[in-house]
Amino acid sequence: TQSKYRRRGGDLKTGSTELGSAVTGSSLAPVLPASTTGKKSVVLSSEARKELVKQAKVTKEERRAQIDERYKYLISRLADGISLSEQQVEEAIIADDKFQLIEQFFAPSGLKKLLFFYQDVLQQKSNALLRSDGPTNTLLQKKLFITMGSTEKITGTCAFFLKTSEKVITAANVSQEVNFGIFDCSNGSILQGLEFFLSQIMVPALKSQQNWGAVKEGLKDSQIQEFLYSVDKFVGTLSLSRQNIEDKIQLMKVDIDIYISNLQNPSDYITAG
Repeated sequence: TQSKYRRRGGDLKTGSTELGSAVTGSSLAPVLPASTTGKKSVVLSSEARKELVKQAKVTKEERRAQIDERYKYLISRLADGISLSEQQVEEAIIADDKFQLIEQFFAPSGLKKLLFFYQDVLQQKSNALLRSDGPTNTLLQKKLFITMGSTEKITGTCAFFLKTSEKVITAANVSQEVNFGIFDCSNGSILQGLEFFLSQIMVPALKSQQNWGAVKEGLKDSQIQEFLYSVDKFVGTLSLSRQNIEDKIQLMKVDIDIYISNLQNPSDYITAG
């Protein structure tokens, strides 16, 4: 069946299989522990599975009740940035075992950044819960999840929220105090994703900035020009570093035929040398 979810004045239909793909494999799902041999999965009793499902449902509903305008702002930004519906994003968030990091991000003097990865993750098939022997059935599925950025390798899309102050984040100030950004590392290259983000988004935005606060001259000010120059230089260095790492250094081809054709005798060669 399909459910309808309204976002920004329009109807967005979301298949249930897509919704499951975004949130499958969360810690709230009844995941089986591996046996000591590593070859078999421990089968939970029917009662134990029902209790896990019940606890997960209660936890999700408690978290859903916490969703206010602050959460909705983050959800809408994520939905737009990674092409998911707001319903899919909400389901992924409330099923995430790092859900509490969002509240820590909102708190005064709390976390200064909040990271989300959206990428392929090896997940257990639902029917694997019913198997008592044999290899565990797993498959790669797209998953949106909260991360600290220090344990999981980025192989897809990284979306981030940054706070500009130590203020408590409220429904009234969330759009002013929280910045959102996203860069694509789908090919596994963080440097390329960062390079694109800076060169195609941040640098053009800075160069079109009219209001520079106390600097009345704006873009004409020498310090502003020096700052923009240093940013351009950094992006160039980043690009060269990426090319070096990828072993794609290419020497510029020089057409020397025109010079060689004019060399007639040994003295010409000596002069050319």
